[in-house]
Amino acid sequence: MAQRIGAPEIRATVEAFRDLLVTHREMINALNVYPVPDGDTGTNMSLTLQSVCAELDGANDLETVCKAISHGSLMGARGNSGVIMSQILRGLADSLKDDQPDETEPERWSRAFTVAAEAAYGAVQRPVEGTILTVIREIGEAAAAVVSDTGGSADLDLVATIEAARDQGHDALARTPEMLPVLKDAGVVDAGGRGLLLLLDALLHVLDGRELPEPPEDYVRVSTAPAPAPAGHDGEKSIADLRYEVMFFLDCPDERIDEFRDAWAAIGDSIVVVGGDGIWNCHIHTDEIGESIEAGIAVGRPHKIRVTDLLEELEHIESFTDPSAAAGDDDESAGNIVVHNNEKTRCGVITVGVGEGIRAIFESLGSTAMVLGGQTMNPPTELLLHAVNYVAADEVLLLPNNKNIIAVAEQVDAHTDKTVRVVPTRSITEGFAALLEFDPQASAEENLGGMVEAIGNVVTGEVTVAVRDVNTDVGPVAIGDYIGIGPKGIQSVATDVVTAMTGLLDAMLDEDHEIVTLICGEGASEAETSLIEAWVDEHHPDVDVEVHQGDQPLYPYYVGIE
Repeated sequence: MAQRIGAPEIRATVEAFRDLLVTHREMINALNVYPVPDGDTGTNMSLTLQSVCAELDGANDLETVCKAISHGSLMGARGNSGVIMSQILRGLADSLKDDQPDETEPERWSRAFTVAAEAAYGAVQRPVEGTILTVIREIGEAAAAVVSDTGGSADLDLVATIEAARDQGHDALARTPEMLPVLKDAGVVDAGGRGLLLLLDALLHVLDGRELPEPPEDYVRVSTAPAPAPAGHDGEKSIADLRYEVMFFLDCPDERIDEFRDAWAAIGDSIVVVGGDGIWNCHIHTDEIGESIEAGIAVGRPHKIRVTDLLEELEHIESFTDPSAAAGDDDESAGNIVVHNNEKTRCGVITVGVGEGIRAIFESLGSTAMVLGGQTMNPPTELLLHAVNYVAADEVLLLPNNKNIIAVAEQVDAHTDKTVRVVPTRSITEGFAALLEFDPQASAEENLGGMVEAIGNVVTGEVTVAVRDVNTDVGPVAIGDYIGIGPKGIQSVATDVVTAMTGLLDAMLDEDHEIVTLICGEGASEAETSLIEAWVDEHHPDVDVEVHQGDQPLYPYYVGIE
């Protein structure tokens, strides 16, 4: 193909990819194998690409377009699937920016796909086949094979090269269930790989004008997927078994990073360690939070530490506007930031949550402002940054209160002159516990230690309604059942909310506990709450129950146990 693919075509491809992810979002989400109402792969990938496209505003030449793709994907990555997608996009952008005039276009794009695959694989210590990694690798291999077979001829057609890569990608996707048992058991292919292939459809659309694919109308959600086994069971663990996600930046000499990787390999999986020149971005799924952080201390200085409960699920955003909202009517942030107190203090604290009752509790506990958000509408870095810059405090603590928002919150500090620290709260009840230790006259760093310690003393859970059929260790789950989710995954199943909640409490409470805090959401009645209180009084008479009205959607009850 004689035409050189430049900045306009690359930009158009990324924008078409974004559009495809938006229209195919629910189909990709339908491949999710977990029963809780969460953001899912399609949502996270589409939100990531929307952030990338927003970054493209004003970028026109090859260098600025590629730089915008790389930066936008880093800043806007949502969830695990979005993070992996961002690595692929960054690999492509960095390779395409290195335009070598002697290369044919097929050679250039073959190299770019190969670099993208290497970037994705290189970030994961133990790559899992049957995922998006397999699909991007085989895409790169197919493109390279076409170039090799033709000897890199200048007459080689780029469209034919991309078609071959796409066909091989679809073949790899079809084989993902044979590589990953959880997919085979569920009868689905990998969601991330399915989303990635839309990138090639977008590229072919830009190259020769072919129509963009429409999402199928006959897809169905997973109905037979097994739930992940609870943490702590005997035998070899899969990634789904590991309870916590630990992430931090590590200041470490390059020559010691292999020692660190080896230490992590012994305690977890889904390990991603990327960086160089003394600074590393580290990610692990593990049950050993302390050991994972200690491994970093042994070789250097971990900082911006965040710990996420991988089973803590909340994804919703309620649309309500408070007269004290920080932004003006014309700002896209209007109504999404509620300011409680903007008097000048040394340190402010911004929480993330949804529900008028939860907002009121946060305000009573000393929150400076609340950003409205949850998983399906994760607040982006820009919105959190807007809130940080608005409040009067010179130092700010961010409480994400959700596992999917922690990584986004960690990006804020690098983009403001204020000192920002993230308290890695994974639930609303952890946010409440952390705020009890907040001192507005202390520094953010001084506050951080006590608040992190406070969230470690809270055991959290929630009850929600199942959106998929699954099999679990506590019995089968049907769509519409109430499920109680605690430290060991799904710990109760029932057709009514009271039985689900008391079953969860029965599994979580022990003789050392003293207080149960119930946060009642939309749909939780006073009669049901009274029955739950009566159950605790009968079975755990030494445990006090505190009840608060949170008004949160999707989850009739949050629970915190101390």
